[in-house]
Amino acid sequence: MPSTAVQQFLQHLSRDPLLQVKVQAAITADEVAMLAQELGYTVSGSDLLMLDGQHEAGVRVTRVDHPGEYPGRYY
Repeated sequence: MPSTAVQQFLQHLSRDPLLQVKVQAAITADEVAMLAQELGYTVSGSDLLMLDGQHEAGVRVTRVDHPGEYPGRYY
């Protein structure tokens, strides 16, 4: 179950088109987490990666595999 902070951030994300653009431009989950933290949400990259493939607050969370990462690390 995701933390309340993650749910609140995703709800904010679903309502903010500018934030959506910034999130889509982010390369890592940690970069997305930093955007959340700048808005006052206590969210980590790991919190976001744990939601891979899920829908929360109208937002689909999708993990993108990058070369050199460890498969299965976050799931």
